Amino acid sequence: MNSPLGVVTIGQAPRSDVGPILEKYLGKQVKMIQVGALDGLTKAEIDDTLFPETGDYVLTSRLLTAESVVMSREKLQPLLQKRIDELENQGCKQILVLCTGVFRGLQTKSAFLIEPDQIIPPAVSGMVKNRQLGVITPLDEQRDTMAEKWEAFGLSPLVSTASPYRSDEQSFKKAAQSLVEQGADVILLDCMGYVEEMRDLIRRQSDVPVILSNSLMAKLVSEMI
Repeated sequence: MNSPLGVVTIGQAPRSDVGPILEKYLGKQVKMIQVGALDGLTKAEIDDTLFPETGDYVLTSRLLTAESVVMSREKLQPLLQKRIDELENQGCKQILVLCTGVFRGLQTKSAFLIEPDQIIPPAVSGMVKNRQLGVITPLDEQRDTMAEKWEAFGLSPLVSTASPYRSDEQSFKKAAQSLVEQGADVILLDCMGYVEEMRDLIRRQSDVPVILSNSLMAKLVSEMI
């Protein structure tokens, strides 16, 4: 029997929004162990200890209550590493980080650590080539980090924002329209919290190809398990 796939979110687990998408492409025969960096913490505790300072790399994720939180990567990373260690100790030989943010220094002893920020940019670059990429990200504060993330792959994406953690269809329509008006040929939903309904809405609004980060990762990971 294959070892379970470890899935670690930067929020709280299990992820009822993203989990079904992973299961859809991985197959129900794959056992997933979901853990979250914020498991066991209240929103008040998270806001008090992990809120970003000026200059911090900003992340956002979802709690079991369906509330969203905003966090500092620098403050969150030790909690994330702890959960990765726990998954490896439970026998997971492949561990997927359920976040498209850029991390530095995450590690395992021997398990394959699958980090979307190291996979999605080169894959998307190969598909987009010389066309104009548009990116939708959850927070305005994340706009400044987009250039650094993509410039290594020769891309200068147009960026717009719409949070996957708010039921606001108009914000998605506005984000898609903005990118199309600026000349986007392909749109990437650059957060693991976006779901298929959001992708379909963006596709109808923009009439261009739309890439959903979590389904892309699930399809790639399915080849390793």
